Amino acid sequence: MESKLDHRVRYLQIAFNYDAGLVQRVLPTIPRHDRILVEAGTPYIKREGMRGVALMRSLWSGHVVADMKVTDGAELEVRMAAQAGADAVTVYGNSPPETLNIFIDACRRNNVISMVDLLAVDDPLAVMRPLHNPPDVAVIHRGRDEEGTQGKTIQYRQVNRIRSKYDVSISAAGGVDLKEARSAIFNGANIVVVNLVRPGDPWQGISTQDDIASIARTFLETIE
Repeated sequence: MESKLDHRVRYLQIAFNYDAGLVQRVLPTIPRHDRILVEAGTPYIKREGMRGVALMRSLWSGHVVADMKVTDGAELEVRMAAQAGADAVTVYGNSPPETLNIFIDACRRNNVISMVDLLAVDDPLAVMRPLHNPPDVAVIHRGRDEEGTQGKTIQYRQVNRIRSKYDVSISAAGGVDLKEARSAIFNGANIVVVNLVRPGDPWQGISTQDDIASIARTFLETIE
C-alpha cells in the first residue's frame, strides 16, 4: 500500500460514524481495493477512542482515516492516531495556524497523510497561505447539520482555486450519494466521502441495511 495518495487517481472513502459493532459487521464485507479508504468518523472516535481506530486497522489492510478534526495539541493527537494504525488524520481548517503547521509536520514525521477539513471555511486559500507546507489533502466539506439547509452545497468552486496554487488531493464530503459523487468528480475532486447511514437518520449516504459491498463497487465505477 502506498503511503500517500495520488490526486490523479479517484478514491472512495467510506465513513463509519456509529459504533464498533457496525465496523465488525460491515468492514469485512467491503471489497479490498486500493481506491477505497475507510474512515473512523468523528462520532465513532468519540465513542470508541483509539481502540476503535485499532479495530479498523485490524480488519482493513488499506488506508484508514482517523477523522480527528484536530484543533489543538496536534503533535500528540497525530502520534496517538498513528500508533493506533491510522495512516491519515484530519485537522480542522479553522484551527490556529500554529496547530495546522505542527499537524502537517507531525504527519510527515509519522508517515501519515495530512487532511485539512475546510468545514465552515469561507476562503481555503486564506487558511493555506500561512502554512509552511501544504497538506496532502484539502477536504471541501458540507457539514452533516447543513445537509437539510436549502442552498447549502459542497463548494466545488474552491477546487480550482486550491489546485491553481497547491499540488494536493481534493476530497468532497457531506451528504454524498451517487449523484453528488458524479458532481464531485466532474468538478475536479478526486476523493469522495460517503457516510454509512442507519435507516431513519436524516443524512445522505449508503444505508447500513443495503448491500454495502455492491454499492461500494457501484460508487467506484461511477467515479472511475
